[in-house]
Amino acid sequence: MKLTQYRLHGVTPQIRPAPAQRQWMDDTPNAYAYRCLPLNIANMHGWELLCPVDFSVEWDGSNSRDGLAIRTEAAPHLRPVSHFGSGIVTLHVGAVFRTEPGYNLYVGGPANAPKDGIYPLTGVIETDWAPYSFTMNWKLTRAGDPVRFEKDEPFCCVFPVSRNLLEQIEPEIRDIADDPQLAHNHHVWTQSRLVFNTGLKVEGSEAQKDKWQKVYYRGLQPDGASGVQDHRTKLHLREFSWPPTTHGG
Repeated sequence: MKLTQYRLHGVTPQIRPAPAQRQWMDDTPNAYAYRCLPLNIANMHGWELLCPVDFSVEWDGSNSRDGLAIRTEAAPHLRPVSHFGSGIVTLHVGAVFRTEPGYNLYVGGPANAPKDGIYPLTGVIETDWAPYSFTMNWKLTRAGDPVRFEKDEPFCCVFPVSRNLLEQIEPEIRDIADDPQLAHNHHVWTQSRLVFNTGLKVEGSEAQKDKWQKVYYRGLQPDGASGVQDHRTKLHLREFSWPPTTHGG
């Protein structure tokens, strides 16, 4: 599957596969947050656009477009703008993206990267046909508190999603007893979890040595059997690059 970025104005936006690392996860005791595989996979789920400039933004609490004070020494074409009012700051992506037929582009902030005083807005765009560029928008959540973005800080994350998938899903509710194997495996896991958590409080126990249960991380059932063949502990996304027949500047 192809995901193509058509740059605008001869300037190539900085974009990279999203990394697993997050500063707040590094700062947890013994970096324990990385033990949560779902967090790691979500962190790497897509491509991040990097901020081309340093800037700070402050909101006065009004709905006016003039209610944002944006401070930066960047050239005008790189500056964030106040386009919508209501405390929303707009950053230009500088590209038109094209997905393959039937695929939209999910556009939002970097996953699991909280930023105090501001929140990334999310969009889903039909990029298999639309010739329109889009912007990334962040909503300030407090008036009077400046928020700063650093150059090369990720400000947007994108990845393709199937346009029709969600509407094809048939949600249903069942009792877990309807699936005896699932019920058994869940029971084994809950019991092992109880034993493990109890062991964590016992000095010198195996649980204290292991520090955390790793069956899901390793893609294993509670009894040690394999879960699925395509279990992932990392994503290996490709870099955006020029096709061999072209010469990018």
